[in-house]
Amino acid sequence: MALLCFLLDLRNIPPPLLRFLKQCLLHLGNHYAATPSPPASASASAAPLTDRLALCYVHHDASRSSPELKIAYRPGEKFNLRDFHHAVENLPLYGFLSEQHAGDVPLQNLFSNRAIYSWATDDISKKVIAICFSAQNTDSLRRSLMDASEQCITVEFVMLEIEADAYMYDDVSKNSSNFIHIISDLENCVVRRYSPETQVLNGLVKRWLEELNDKEETLQAVFVFRVPIITSVNQISCNIYPAADQVIDSFPYCQTCKCHGRPIDDVTTKMSKWVCPTTSCHLAASDVTDTAVKIGEQTVLFLPTSEGGSDMRRASTSISFDVIERTELASLNEGVILGKSHVVIPSSNDEVALTDESLDQNTQIFYGLCETLFKLDQGLVCSSACNTETMKIGTLACYYLLQPSEKGPMLLRRLAGSEEILPLPDISRPCNYTVTNDMKNSIETSLSKIVLKDYNPLQHERGFHSKLISLVKGSLQFGYLLLSCYL
Repeated sequence: MALLCFLLDLRNIPPPLLRFLKQCLLHLGNHYAATPSPPASASASAAPLTDRLALCYVHHDASRSSPELKIAYRPGEKFNLRDFHHAVENLPLYGFLSEQHAGDVPLQNLFSNRAIYSWATDDISKKVIAICFSAQNTDSLRRSLMDASEQCITVEFVMLEIEADAYMYDDVSKNSSNFIHIISDLENCVVRRYSPETQVLNGLVKRWLEELNDKEETLQAVFVFRVPIITSVNQISCNIYPAADQVIDSFPYCQTCKCHGRPIDDVTTKMSKWVCPTTSCHLAASDVTDTAVKIGEQTVLFLPTSEGGSDMRRASTSISFDVIERTELASLNEGVILGKSHVVIPSSNDEVALTDESLDQNTQIFYGLCETLFKLDQGLVCSSACNTETMKIGTLACYYLLQPSEKGPMLLRRLAGSEEILPLPDISRPCNYTVTNDMKNSIETSLSKIVLKDYNPLQHERGFHSKLISLVKGSLQFGYLLLSCYL
């Protein structure tokens, strides 16, 4: 986990780009607020979300000769989504200077600001993400970065560039290269260049979120072959990363105590008296707030009225799916498929109130649609308010793929939304890295020795019944021994 302090140099960020960056920061705050509780701390009432976000900006005031460094959001005891939104929304939109600007902002004040880093413990790394930051006096900047290194603070400079142009420096290609050269030997600094496209910046938000949260350890895997893949090697070692992570489906109402602002758990609300989740003291009706909604498990928003939230409700036996578009199955990334799949067949007389004629027509349409989609190698993308994993209706849309087969049923598969896609791991392949022809030939020969067949799940038993039968037999034998001892 890390404490992230975002530093935006508004002098180098045009208004259109700043609006987009503000949206990215809002999305980051939303994701962080909805972060699930760690398993180790799971309890009847989840603890408040620790605050690990800070926001600063460099702004040039016309009434001053030099730019100012201002802190818009300071981390507190617990993350405050409302205050963070307020800070982001109030960033000065028109601080961009199209002409060359002089004057630097001393970063020593930021690196030594106890209001930001005072509570950070040794197990939390500290990082400044400087977006579009520029400096005329690079020697002074270098000294500041060296001071940051002594305080175990890393600095990541994010340069947003469009083709040969960039918003960071005057005379970009020359100054940026000089800037990188000046700090290239500092171990606590890194410069990253990105194109300010929607997909790229959304990916950055997900990477920043991974740094904020307790990042799970990378899963390591070994794929073992029954025959050597090359010469005497019969395995390859890999790392495994999740491709998507499901988000919450709604923002339910909750009751909170006015003394601490903590949600009162469901068990307490069903009792004759309310109890404060922090002090366990009994609460009167006047000590309880009803106009609050939960964002995930650890964040609460207080609203002026009881409107705005939504409670989850159990789905009925009939679920509505809206067909919104077609998609080429060849273009579908399997990594966006979530949860379990459902087999889809046409309804029968026992299930729906249709006349024989309508039912027959419904069946014909179903199989006609299935065969046509299969011929086109296409599927239908649908949306629904129902999450088929939980069978509950929420306020956020869920997306599904209706996948055809040649003559049989169709398959309904849950698709990840844009908020649920996780960034790909760094898989940069060295430019000079090539696979030799001998190795390719050896791999092809090895693969030819592996049986090729259509996958049939009936031929791949997991061992559930055999294992359980063995356990029951052991239990029976144990029972016989106990009976013998008793007799």
